[in-house]
Amino acid sequence: STATKANPIVDSALNGVLFIDEAYALVPTANKNNDYGQEAISTLLKRMEDDRDKLVVIVAGYPKEMNRFIDSNPGLKSRFNRYINFPDYTSDELCEIFNMYVRKNQYSLTPDAERYLKTRLDSAVKHKDRNFGNARYARNIFEKSIQRQANRLSKEKNPTAKQLSELTASDIREAFK
Repeated sequence: STATKANPIVDSALNGVLFIDEAYALVPTANKNNDYGQEAISTLLKRMEDDRDKLVVIVAGYPKEMNRFIDSNPGLKSRFNRYINFPDYTSDELCEIFNMYVRKNQYSLTPDAERYLKTRLDSAVKHKDRNFGNARYARNIFEKSIQRQANRLSKEKNPTAKQLSELTASDIREAFK
């Protein structure tokens, strides 16, 4: 029944773009059987051929896993023949992303917090593993920093407006734990 579910999704992308994030999830790993994924791939390949003049398909994911996806079916390799690799963000870019969330949510950072954040992001980028989340990592640290700030301020009887909008080095330090 996968084809009956996949076809309407492809239909909705006709004359447009079908974007499939984490496409490698359709390919079974050594310890998982994923017949529905193979059926979805077969359906997608047929539709990519039949509707090639009115369908653009973009698949995305981590490089190693995407290689496994492309290698799972000879038809994929011939249809997906253009690749764009997006390098991981630098620590400076992650700081910018973090600060975008700070501004968007009307917070500010103390100077010590800015320095601590930069140091920790430098280290995180230098020691990243294959599970590193890039912008998601910066967002998660921001969200945890807000939680830590809220926990810290819950002990204050009458926090000031400045305290309520300011993230400190201790908030960020706790977020990295």
